[in-house]
Amino acid sequence: MKDLQKTVREVNLQKFLAPAALVIIYIFFGIFGRNFFSYSSLINILDASYYIGFLAMGVTFVIITGGIDLSCGTVMMCASIIGGTAYKSWGWPMWLALIAIMAIAIGFGFFNGLMVSRLRLPPFIATLGTMMISMGIGSIVSNVRSATFPTRSEADGWFKSIFKYLSEDNEAVPTGFIVLIVVASIAALILTKTKMGRYIFAVGSNKEAARLSGVNVKLWEMMAYVVSGVMAGIGGIAFAAVYTTVMPAQGQGFELYAIAGAVVGGTSLSGGIGSVFGTLIGVYIMSVLRVGLPSMDLQAHYQTFFTGVVVIGAVLLDIYRNKKAAEVKILTPAEAFKRAEREKIAALKSELAHMSGENAARKREEIAAARAALNAAYKKIRMEEKTQLHRIHAEEKAAEKVFHHTQKHPEEEN
Repeated sequence: MKDLQKTVREVNLQKFLAPAALVIIYIFFGIFGRNFFSYSSLINILDASYYIGFLAMGVTFVIITGGIDLSCGTVMMCASIIGGTAYKSWGWPMWLALIAIMAIAIGFGFFNGLMVSRLRLPPFIATLGTMMISMGIGSIVSNVRSATFPTRSEADGWFKSIFKYLSEDNEAVPTGFIVLIVVASIAALILTKTKMGRYIFAVGSNKEAARLSGVNVKLWEMMAYVVSGVMAGIGGIAFAAVYTTVMPAQGQGFELYAIAGAVVGGTSLSGGIGSVFGTLIGVYIMSVLRVGLPSMDLQAHYQTFFTGVVVIGAVLLDIYRNKKAAEVKILTPAEAFKRAEREKIAALKSELAHMSGENAARKREEIAAARAALNAAYKKIRMEEKTQLHRIHAEEKAAEKVFHHTQKHPEEEN
């Protein structure tokens, strides 16, 4: 029972760490930054989190399977620049250009999934190749020219209001936050309440065990990359809505922020552990750093530095968590005795709850005596264990010394 309570406490602590870090970082920049507690800063934080947030949610599915997607950033920008080129240069209607963005990103997701699940390529190599392919295709199709989406004032700029609505007095309303939360809720439901989500976790926890249990590992591993493609498509639309102009060969490096957000949010790089809303918290930590550091007059490279520090810290925490989960704790005689006696005292306390008067007083005395006996006996057993441990170490050192002496002077042995 106590082990279960300890495990629950550790899990709750891990879930609490990322939100607590977000609040602490936000307050820190609010105190030491310049005009950080302003509406415009909040809008900038939300704007910077949309496309990275969608990418990070997709990458979370992939990382949970034990894989990685290095191509999501360039796939997002490739789909976006082709969609912009189709609208600006080929005369496509905006709704068809947006569908093209989604279709291209999903196609790349299928491509990654097929390479990893069917051709058995390592995810790192497969998605690294896709990253280069998507960068090249985007530049080829756009003829190495930027793609410009319509402005908000134009009729075809209607989709921009989905991610940022401007009121009549030119006040920005971050409607994209609602879109992000809705998509995150759907992704979380898929991951926690559907067969697809359960099998993705199963594949990441132990691929061979999942296969032997009858899970179609290849299918669900591929579907994780398809989800990453879907999220990259939504991210491409969000990027076009917020920033209007898409540059060729852009997007390299976005995947690092997406992976960092997922890892900081508690997704394990070993696979089998992760949550969508945890990832979202990690993304907002990255966004707060991105907006907060300039408010302290620190340049962009400081953001890269501190982001790296945060990611390393999150990975170290993940390693520690996995190590603790894999530990097999062997109780010493003193610890076993202490646990058994504590269970007896707990039983006495439960009896005390139903007593009153003299019987309760006698039971309290019995409990106090049991605690005193426990402490005295535990200290005695611990001292005996330490004495025995010191004796064993001394014997080992003496034996090692004799061994080294024999190695140096073999003639004395004869």
